[in-house]
Amino acid sequence: MYKILRLTVIVFAVTSFTTGCRNLATANVNPTTDLSTLKTMYVKHYPSDNSEVNQEIADKLRGKGVTVTTGSGAPPNNVDALVTYVDKWMWDITMYMLELTVTIRDPKTEAPLASGNSLHTSLTRKSQTAMVEEVVNNIYGAAPTAASSAAQVPISQSALVNSSPPTTAPESQLNNSASATTPKDLAQKLQALNDLKKDGVITEVEYAKKRKQLIENF
Repeated sequence: MYKILRLTVIVFAVTSFTTGCRNLATANVNPTTDLSTLKTMYVKHYPSDNSEVNQEIADKLRGKGVTVTTGSGAPPNNVDALVTYVDKWMWDITMYMLELTVTIRDPKTEAPLASGNSLHTSLTRKSQTAMVEEVVNNIYGAAPTAASSAAQVPISQSALVNSSPPTTAPESQLNNSASATTPKDLAQKLQALNDLKKDGVITEVEYAKKRKQLIENF
């Protein structure tokens, strides 16, 4: 009996130690979302939240240059984004925030535009303010900048960009893609054209038209 009790205590201690050290912080931004264009936001407050998490999220967003309002009703018609959140709490001598998820949504469809999550268990716990700061900073840190977006353009697509100032990116890419002279060039241009269609840069109709033009020119 003593050995069983001792083994139980050891297992409990090991489990508490491993789970108590767990922490996680992640963020994701929709590739089509430019957070810098979202100038007004509405943070949804939930009646079950008595820790004013909504106010802290609103304050942190204001620090990002956003005009923010918060309340428990429907968002105003003129806001650029709706912000929702889910907070989870844990008791360990005192109550502390275990996990926080913040989601920036389209105010009309409520489709997620960006989200961030922070999870800190007992031994790595953070204050409510620190959790909010971590999540919001990670969301804005995950948003691609203009420089990084240009650096991430696939070679097959960047090869289609005309050296002269384009009127619009899709148009210049499509017009310049019609100059295949060898079988290898043709294959590369067709692949690049297909990439543009997959990425949603051009429509199916534009893809078919330019594909036909490439083949005819060859």
